[in-house]
Amino acid sequence: MRLDEVLNSGESIIALATAPGKAAIHVLRVSGTDAIAITNQVFKGKDLEKQKGHTAHFGTLRDDDNNIVDEVLVTVFKGPHSYTGENTVEISCHGSEYIVQKILKLFSEKGVRYAKAGEFTKRAFMNGKLDLAQAEAVADLIASDSDASHDAAMNQMRGGFSSEIKMLREKLIHFASLIELELDFGEEDVEFADRDDLKALIYDLQKVIKALVDSFALGNVIKNGVPTVIAGKPNAGKSTLLNALLNEEKAIVSEIAGTTRDFIEDEINIGGITFRFIDTAGLRHTEDKVEAIGVERSYQKMKEASLILYLFDAANTDFEEVRAEVDELRKIGTPYILVANKLDLVEGQKLDAAFSVYQKDLIEISAGQKDGIEELKEKALHLVKADEFRTGNTVVTNARHYQSLYETQQSLDEVLQGLNNNITGDFLALDIRTCLHHLGEITGEVTTDDLLANIFSKFCIGK
Repeated sequence: MRLDEVLNSGESIIALATAPGKAAIHVLRVSGTDAIAITNQVFKGKDLEKQKGHTAHFGTLRDDDNNIVDEVLVTVFKGPHSYTGENTVEISCHGSEYIVQKILKLFSEKGVRYAKAGEFTKRAFMNGKLDLAQAEAVADLIASDSDASHDAAMNQMRGGFSSEIKMLREKLIHFASLIELELDFGEEDVEFADRDDLKALIYDLQKVIKALVDSFALGNVIKNGVPTVIAGKPNAGKSTLLNALLNEEKAIVSEIAGTTRDFIEDEINIGGITFRFIDTAGLRHTEDKVEAIGVERSYQKMKEASLILYLFDAANTDFEEVRAEVDELRKIGTPYILVANKLDLVEGQKLDAAFSVYQKDLIEISAGQKDGIEELKEKALHLVKADEFRTGNTVVTNARHYQSLYETQQSLDEVLQGLNNNITGDFLALDIRTCLHHLGEITGEVTTDDLLANIFSKFCIGK
């Protein structure tokens, strides 16, 4: 049965909406044409079918033998004024797995089907409560673990991104309709769509689309965190720094060189932004094949990172060594912070004056004593341009949206090329329809059952 046929059938579904396991309370969600009526069959309290929407009612759930399953609070939402657009009931019960299973079984016996992953949000999309971009933002909001990722998901869920796409699409539709009208009067050689105005519109659209496409690099970092590699020679204190940043003994610390042979990764939140810190193998030439693989991976991670924290042992490394290492860093091209570690072991706890040439890029710390760690965090925030994460502008965080926008960009180039070559209206209309198709894929005006199944299968059950 196709998705739209399931929705039109009014079939009721149920799922646990809170995380499984023991808790103070659990919430189960029921949605469908008969959701309120079926709940009313097992609920003892007020007649739910006679109650207004957005109201909560205390009572008991009972089985067919009138045995009490649990005391519950039932919240009634009447369609279309509900999350799914259908009649919906949310049941707050005591947080016992046993009780949850009893309630699920009770509703199953009344003909209610267990919901699939993301099915409630899918119904909200199909019933026009959310467009596809907003629906995807629901999953991103649930997964958000920083201020930046939360703000980006919230902006998208509230329609900020969708409104920009719809505005672009409406402008194109206006010109497409005029060109289509010209085709109806083909024998009369009339021109309803001014080609200069269309060209100006394409230029404007290209600027907006390019800004959105370019924002994906930032959006990907917002969503997945800032990949930050901790690099340096063996015994520079990389693992000690990782432990200090995480405030836990995550990495093995040893005086033996080459202890870290592969990368160790963990996340922390700094100033509302997630940083993914990666402790790598010490950079040196080695005959040990396993360690050599680790070193090779370290260089690869440095190239892929958004930021490098490059440590050197301030007590045992002279300026010339550091200068050579900085030259290598600059060849990699990744932004970096030069970190002078073990300052507590330096005589007078002061670096040689020669290091002043790196003052802008240099932070002095003692990872073992946790001195200078906060200053290092502030430097990292500044270097990744944390203010860009909080601009409030629309940022593309979804790879599917990026792909559609990129294809729109290519199609706009073809429209512009066609205008410059004075192609006929029928071919011009075809190119514009291709642009509209790609933009429509983002918000769901253009979609397929397979696409929807793929998107919503990634949601948790109950959402």
